Amino acid sequence: MSRSRQDSPALNPLVVLAGVILILYFARAVLIPVALALTLNFLLTPMVIWFQKLRLRRVPAVALVMLISVAAIGGMGWVVADQLLEVANDLPKYRLNIHKKIEAFHFSPDGALGRAAASVQEVGTELAETEIRPRTPPAGSAAQGSQVRTAAQPAGPLSVQVVAVPPSGLQSLREVLSTALIPLGMMGMVLIFTVFILIKQVDLRNRLLRLAGVAQLNTMTLALDDAARRISRYLVVQFLVNASYGVCFGTGLFLIGIPNAALWGIFAGVFRIVPYVGVLTATAFPLVLALAVFNGWGPPVLVVLLFALLELVAVNFVEPWLYGARTGISALALLVTTVFWTTLWGWAGLVLAVPLTVVAIVFGRYVPRMSFLHVLLGDETALSVEAQFYQRLLALDQEDARAIADTFLKTHSLVSLYDQVLVPALTLAEQDRHKAALDEARESFLFLSVSEIVSELAVYRPEEVSAKPRKLRSRWISTSQRDLPSHHAEPTPSTVRIFCLAANDQADEITSSMLAQLLERAGHGVLSLPVGSPVEEILTHLLPEAQDVVCISALPPFAFAQARTLCQRIRIHLPQIRILAGIWGFVGDLDKAKERFGSTRPDRVVASLAQAVEQIGVWHNATLTSEPATSSALDPAQPR
Repeated sequence: MSRSRQDSPALNPLVVLAGVILILYFARAVLIPVALALTLNFLLTPMVIWFQKLRLRRVPAVALVMLISVAAIGGMGWVVADQLLEVANDLPKYRLNIHKKIEAFHFSPDGALGRAAASVQEVGTELAETEIRPRTPPAGSAAQGSQVRTAAQPAGPLSVQVVAVPPSGLQSLREVLSTALIPLGMMGMVLIFTVFILIKQVDLRNRLLRLAGVAQLNTMTLALDDAARRISRYLVVQFLVNASYGVCFGTGLFLIGIPNAALWGIFAGVFRIVPYVGVLTATAFPLVLALAVFNGWGPPVLVVLLFALLELVAVNFVEPWLYGARTGISALALLVTTVFWTTLWGWAGLVLAVPLTVVAIVFGRYVPRMSFLHVLLGDETALSVEAQFYQRLLALDQEDARAIADTFLKTHSLVSLYDQVLVPALTLAEQDRHKAALDEARESFLFLSVSEIVSELAVYRPEEVSAKPRKLRSRWISTSQRDLPSHHAEPTPSTVRIFCLAANDQADEITSSMLAQLLERAGHGVLSLPVGSPVEEILTHLLPEAQDVVCISALPPFAFAQARTLCQRIRIHLPQIRILAGIWGFVGDLDKAKERFGSTRPDRVVASLAQAVEQIGVWHNATLTSEPATSSALDPAQPR
């Protein structure tokens, strides 16, 4: 039994998603009012909580909030209806202007467009006559055709006209009532659901938590809090932005001279709830009215400019500033999901597109099997910077890789570029290489490209940056000055020599050159040895002293084995020298990592280039404090 359960495949997330979409479509008559009620619940809950803080119980607080909401909506509806009736009554006054505007769009018969339109119309007429005109029979069959035709046969096709029977008064009343009762019934269901959800909010939350299970209590709580926070923030900020937008739009229309400017301001604020389509629809009304009222084209053009200006400011400045983290939806995903929900639920889906998409993103964030929803719909970066850098090198696109590094350097230091982008990218390359997933051509291109980037960064020095004009500096130079710590602004010449060794392969050699470059910028004397060098012979001929440091660079996944072997070989020949082992990208406990080296462990194990530079700076300062006591012994002028 247990084996059959283990062998049974789990449901495919795409199958589950397809099932959910089918349920959403066929049960939309019930789910649409529930979704609208839940959205209103997020908007009204803060007001209910505020009334509860005034010593009101839950039910009276909900009743008071609903009374205020219905009164506000009813008052606004009354004002809008009154203004619409006024506009409808005034339209006959503008009949002459409307006729002139329509005539202005007609093409002149003598113009190029007029002649082209006439030609197209003539071609269409000829094609229609060709289809209706009967074929001419051959000459020999004319008499036979005349004998076949009878006197009762008509000469051409008969025209048929279908005349609808006018409906009776009862049928007309039924059609009007059916048309009006559908939205009224929907509004009543939404109102009832909203009241019950506001009253039983705690009970519904507990039932959802119990449905998820005690084991998922923490995850479900985080998901509910995240969804509530995002949707509430979106609704509140959207309400404020739309209200301000409506006021500004109405004021602008009033200054232009558009009649009933307050009505169109309310329309703009309300319709802007609908993404993309709403604000265009709200602008169409005053634009058409401007065309009808005024003789010239100035006011209509001003209406369009007012709309463009408000949208530019709202979309690019106000909304990003007020939303903060926003709803977590990417711009493209919002457009796609708006079309999807509109297709699925009609006008309700158009209004609820943002809240429903937020729920889908939160669901994908906290349910691992549905994580693709969070990746596809969320606004977070799909790939990290190091993954983007590595991917562009895999695509043999060195220019894009340089652009990624250049962009990163605008806000980060050089050591951060190495630690957070280049070293992780090399780690990914090493993992793929050891899995035989990286072909030889891409491997050579990747290592060569990273080496070139590191070499270009090594050309410039802080003193060269300060000497060159700002406009002539390379894109890499702007970060050189801030890469040095403040106490190394004027580095003191060091008597400590630092030997940088690569543990195994070319990737280790590149990281070793990065470390050597950073140490040279800090004022240390550095000697970087190529990979595969006979370490024992080189160190024996270079005669390292006790104050010198050997830095071993090693990259995962086989960093420890190679670094431990190299550390043992160095300890055998130079037992007193200080050794720093860099296991780049290591995320565990460094003290435990040091113990894995055994009896020939290094003096310090670090996981980043920044830690290595800092540790060598500490050793350098310790050496400087001990130099005055031994300066006479080291002075070449003193007899030995």
